Amino acid sequence: MKPEHGEESASVMTSAPLSNEGVIAATQHWLVRAVIGLNLCPFAKGVHAKGQIRYVVSDARDMEGALSELEAQLKWLAEADPEQVDTTLLILPHALGEFLEFNDCVFFAERLVGQLGLQGIVQIASFHPDYRFEGSEPDDIENYTNRAPYPILHLLREASITRAVDAFPDAADIYERNIDTMRRLGHAGWRAWMSDKD
Repeated sequence: MKPEHGEESASVMTSAPLSNEGVIAATQHWLVRAVIGLNLCPFAKGVHAKGQIRYVVSDARDMEGALSELEAQLKWLAEADPEQVDTTLLILPHALGEFLEFNDCVFFAERLVGQLGLQGIVQIASFHPDYRFEGSEPDDIENYTNRAPYPILHLLREASITRAVDAFPDAADIYERNIDTMRRLGHAGWRAWMSDKD
């Protein structure tokens, strides 16, 4: 489902000064607790365990800066050894705090992939503190499958996705299973789950 071009929900991003280490720690906590811990993406555990995830904290303050950083990271990942770095999380703690602007950036990010000749090689997944799927209400628990501590552009290798899907015959059911997981948790359950330490 595509994100909604509608009113964004209240942001959970902090206004306190951020260190790169703190941003990465918060992102890794989210990855371990939500993405892996709730099995929202069954492909994530392997690359995390192997240390094949690259965390890049961007200094970008606007969409132009974010797209410039994205271009550099797309080129870097395309040239990198997949055995060393399989995927990149481009974290944007200082930019695109409003979901509508982030959603617009995702549109241009996907166009950039094509412009760089990386269509079919790299694809982008998106996460945001106020993520909202099309047709949903801001507070719908389903949105939390794609809610992260900061705006994140996740760069994935198509070849890795293909291998992962081949290894998980029920990959097409992941979205529906994630919705069921979030509905069972509810908002209180989500907050409690995410407040626990790794």
